[in-house]
Amino acid sequence: MTPMLAVQGLAVTFRDAGRLVPALVDVDLEVAAGELVGLVGGSGAGKSTVARAVAGLVRADSGHIRFDGVDLASMSRGQLRRRRAQLHLVFQDPYASLPPSMPVGRIVAEPLVIHRIGDRQRRVADALRAAHLDPGRYSSRYPHQLSGGERQRVAFARALVTEPRLLLADEPTQMLDASLRAELADLMEELRASRGIAVLHITHDLALAQRCCDRLVVLHRGRVVEHGPTGAVLSHPEHPYTRALIDAARRLHHPAA
Repeated sequence: MTPMLAVQGLAVTFRDAGRLVPALVDVDLEVAAGELVGLVGGSGAGKSTVARAVAGLVRADSGHIRFDGVDLASMSRGQLRRRRAQLHLVFQDPYASLPPSMPVGRIVAEPLVIHRIGDRQRRVADALRAAHLDPGRYSSRYPHQLSGGERQRVAFARALVTEPRLLLADEPTQMLDASLRAELADLMEELRASRGIAVLHITHDLALAQRCCDRLVVLHRGRVVEHGPTGAVLSHPEHPYTRALIDAARRLHHPAA
């Protein structure tokens, strides 16, 4: 079966102070329809760069990004715009990603305007409900009137409003406390179960990945060093970097007395 998302040989290079710095090197990963895949690794591993490359926000030097078997680079602008409506990136910072001068209803409707999709009132209400926000209470509120958890739910509603088939969730829980992180992890699992949405969940939190991800892809210095079913990767890690991540997570959650 053709995976919904197939990234093959992805390479991205950035320029820093006149130097070329490889951010991603020959990255391969796949996400099947309805699958929740965790892309894990430490800070600077290249996780967000993968999401941004898939979303078209970062230019790849080489490699292929295929959605439903079609290389995104081969599409016309119109085809690409229609395809982009089927995948959406949720950013890690709900404070920076929501326009402060717009009410929630307009924020959630933005992708519908960009992609020229009608039936906006119904779609906005459905998306807010899917993110566990009451449209009647939240549509007229502004971001500064919301908690961090509510802002991130608005970000999810905005991502859901075009009824996408794939969510790219880039550390969506990083700025939230532990209970809210668990709630959003459960929300991603719920969306997968109820809507059949596939999720590429980018995180450094192994406990959160264990809670909701079917498979893990471990990224280190821009390279995939390990991948497999979540239980197998966490219980029998093969790469030294994966073992170091697991040991660090254990120390964080169970510090020595």
